[in-house]
This record gives sequence, structure tokens and C-alpha cells, in this order.
Amino acid sequence: MREQYRTKELHVEDLAPDPVEQFARWFEEAAANPEIHEPNAMVVSTATPDGRPSSRTVLLKHYDEAGFVFFTNYGSRKGGELDANPYVALLFPWHPVARQVIVTGTARRTGRDETVAYFRTRPHGSQLGAWASAQSAVIDSREELLARYEELAARYPEAEQVPVPPEWGGYRVAPETVEFWQGHENRLHDRLVYVREGEGWRVERLSP
Repeated sequence: MREQYRTKELHVEDLAPDPVEQFARWFEEAAANPEIHEPNAMVVSTATPDGRPSSRTVLLKHYDEAGFVFFTNYGSRKGGELDANPYVALLFPWHPVARQVIVTGTARRTGRDETVAYFRTRPHGSQLGAWASAQSAVIDSREELLARYEELAARYPEAEQVPVPPEWGGYRVAPETVEFWQGHENRLHDRLVYVREGEGWRVERLSP
């Protein structure tokens, strides 16, 4: 299975001065493209202190100059790995437009106020789901999970506020590198990467 990518070339002079602004440009284009489902879906890769990696798809919920934010159960596998080893990689795979953005950096927990503010915006069912699932823990059956959810639904009906689980919250990934990958014919892709340099950034072109 192979496909030739036919896209516009990406030049250094086309880039924004910093990677967050450049990400915003590409993200807005991805969000406006009906062929891209959930453009804020990203693959989060973490590793144990001895280097054993793991990856999963989560949803980006916010980004700005300080970093890229997602929310999870702190007791999950990724939560445990990030607390022990904060180095992380994020990958945005926008296949229909032959683009990827790859972020590497360090993750830190968001403040509790930020977590609470975001949790309040979640649908009621998702709030209950955050309580029902001890993410990454072994369970005997799906029925066990559904029973726990129904118990919570009875305790916190739609009109009642659901408290924020104590082991649930956000991580903010402060970028150290941000690579913008644009696919081209014959695998002669463009790879332009911003590298943190003091308070600013330098841009390097990588061979594909």
C-alpha cells in the first residue's frame, strides 16, 4: 500500500515566527477540512524511567505559548509514566492533507482550578465516566464498569453537579521541539522543526 503525496512545498520563509502560531495556522486548516475527523486527536507517547514506551490517542483541549493541554486519570498508565518520567511526544496525524505535527517536551500537571474549569464544560455523561473508570486498572467485565456508571448516574442525576474526581486532571506539555511534516512525491517530504534556543526558537530542515 503506497500513495504519492502531491502538496505545496513548505519553505522556512513560509513559517510563523514561533511554533505555536504555526501550529494554530495548520490546526485551523485541519479543523476546517471535513475529511479530517477530530483534528484535535493526538497520539501521546510516554515511557517508563527505564525506557519502555507506550502510546495512546487522546484529545488536545487547549494550546497556547505555555504548551499543549490534555486531561486524563492521573492513576492511568500514562499518568504514572509521566509522573515518573515527564518527557513526552505528541503526534497529530492529519493524513488526508499529508501533514503531521510532532511535539516533544516535558509534561507537568495543570493547576486544580484549571482542571475544575475544564471538567465543568464536559458533558454530564463524560463527567460520570471519569468517576466510573479507574483508567488502566484491570476489571472483571464490562458489566462491572456499566454497573458502576449506573450507580453514579443515580447518585448524580442530570440536574446535580458532579464533583471533580481527585485523581483526574490535566497535563500541560511545554514544547522543546515542534516538527511540521509535509508529505511530497517520491518520499521527498518537507520536515521543518523548531528547536528551543534560550527564550526563542531556531528552525532546522531535516532530511526525510
